[in-house]
Amino acid sequence: MRVWVLVKLSLDTSQLRFSGDRVLIEETPLRINDIDRNAVEEAVRLKERGIARNVNILTVLKYPPLKDRVREAEGLIRQLLAMGADEAYIIADDGLLLTDPMATSLVASEVIKANGYDIIIAGEASIDGYSGQVPIMVAARLGIPVITYVKELKVENGVVTARRDLDNETQLVSSRIPLVVSVTREINMPRIPTVIQIRLAIKKPIKLLTLSDINVKVNRVVNVKDIRAIQVNRKGVIIDSGSVEEKADKLIDYLIKDNALR
Repeated sequence: MRVWVLVKLSLDTSQLRFSGDRVLIEETPLRINDIDRNAVEEAVRLKERGIARNVNILTVLKYPPLKDRVREAEGLIRQLLAMGADEAYIIADDGLLLTDPMATSLVASEVIKANGYDIIIAGEASIDGYSGQVPIMVAARLGIPVITYVKELKVENGVVTARRDLDNETQLVSSRIPLVVSVTREINMPRIPTVIQIRLAIKKPIKLLTLSDINVKVNRVVNVKDIRAIQVNRKGVIIDSGSVEEKADKLIDYLIKDNALR
């Protein structure tokens, strides 16, 4: 059984660089999307149980500058290979920079289709975009089922049984392979690779591909000009006189005048 893991190298939201309210994309470092580590862990566990024959990582680079991001990506992907994945595919092309989830799903599905697949695992969403659309779009393009928000996963005799964590209920569903699964943080605790595993990961293959390599043309539906931070302008009202009760009354008066209380 061949298992793929969709990994996004997201903007590190804890280290965003700004100029005014504009996010400096080129200067903000990347990080492995948090929930995608859970996806890799689950795939490696399938391999350890003898269910998966090999585990492939697939990432599509979305942020400029491309040359620097490729070097950055190789270092980050090595961390996932050290966890137990077998090989990785990095799709890097100027035509993919700042594109939307539709472009990501198109490229990912074409690479996966060309190399064969049984189960495709992804995190439920990314820490920067948080659209949660790519796993569903990949399933649609491949014409296979998708199970989202999975917090427990079992594979037996070609059937995947999953426990889905929804807002108001938990569902137990099943489907035959091939299929796409998106997982939540609750599904497992990602392992920390040992020093030996990190050294061995250096020898594992990382294949760098462009759009021409996979014979795909991307038509931009969305053009991202820049990314801006939400700015909150505070009122700066300070109530520093009177008793606690008087301060509370003054606060309520201010809130009513500001239409915060109705």
